[in-house]
Amino acid sequence: MMNELVNYPPLEEPEIGDGIATKVAEGIFWLRMPMGGSIGAINLWALADGDGWTIVDTGLRTTETSAAWRRAFASTLDGRPVRRIIVTHLHPDHSGMAGWLAQKQPARLWMTRLEYLTLRVLASYTGQEAPEEAIRFYRTAGWDEDALDHYRARFGDFGKMLYPLPASFHALDDGQRIMIGDREWVVVIGKGHSPEHALLHCPEARLLISGDQVLPQISSNVSVQPLQPEADPLTEWLETLDAVRRRVPDDVLVLPSHGKPFHGLHGRIQALIDGHEVALVRLLEFLETPLRAIDVFPALFKRQIDRRLLGLATGESLAHLACLRTRGLVSEEVDAGGIRWWRALEKESAPQSA
Repeated sequence: MMNELVNYPPLEEPEIGDGIATKVAEGIFWLRMPMGGSIGAINLWALADGDGWTIVDTGLRTTETSAAWRRAFASTLDGRPVRRIIVTHLHPDHSGMAGWLAQKQPARLWMTRLEYLTLRVLASYTGQEAPEEAIRFYRTAGWDEDALDHYRARFGDFGKMLYPLPASFHALDDGQRIMIGDREWVVVIGKGHSPEHALLHCPEARLLISGDQVLPQISSNVSVQPLQPEADPLTEWLETLDAVRRRVPDDVLVLPSHGKPFHGLHGRIQALIDGHEVALVRLLEFLETPLRAIDVFPALFKRQIDRRLLGLATGESLAHLACLRTRGLVSEEVDAGGIRWWRALEKESAPQSA
């Protein structure tokens, strides 16, 4: 959802993968690496740090990305070493090249604890068969055997998008202050899109590296995953957005992972919150009769959900259903076949707000 309060400064958008960056502020450079798919690219940030660099996010593990990094070493980074690699969160477009960079450069990996440890767990699935718990998770959501077989065949692909991670890391914590060059950056933790996503706020330069937590044009996927089937990530997501709005001033230039740098943080956050709240109302109206997670797609998505999108759509649907459950607005029941059915509570049965 776009918001009319979002506006873009006149910055030249870097070419994807050529290694040549755009300067967005003193000592702050914007690179774009290839992703493919509808998003197309991920934004990475090179921050001047004494005689070297701090890199924020790394790109997918591909030969195109490694070639782009080599071009960046020779051009944007001017042969100066990468001293530190900060990964905002575990998804492979952010973490995929961290191990490669740590091998090529005298760089230490910095991540939040939960992101690093969860990433290691997910990477360890490579080459394994899908666990029965995951199969049961998707079966209860309504997947048929063809969809489950497709999931079994693709299980473990996550790790193929990553170079092996460094065996040690430096932990980031909420509120932690980091000196990068001569500027102080403050870590702000976000939840919902991933377990413990790190945003970086520089009050002096009025900059916010927002990762996937706040994007200018799209809302990041917020999903329930088999690893934590009873989670409520959407409630965490909405609470985090509100916390970011309270902790970070509106006058920052937001440096997102996808899309262009923009002004209008608070307006964009409100648009993201409003979009999900509207979807929750629409979903609740949809649940007049019991439905499975896969049955509620029309209430949440405009596009047709094909097999390629089925996992993301199911996770997002479950996240919205879990949020309604937390608010006491829906009930759930598992039938004799193990399928979970969701239904809106009658208004007189739902808790009354204060």
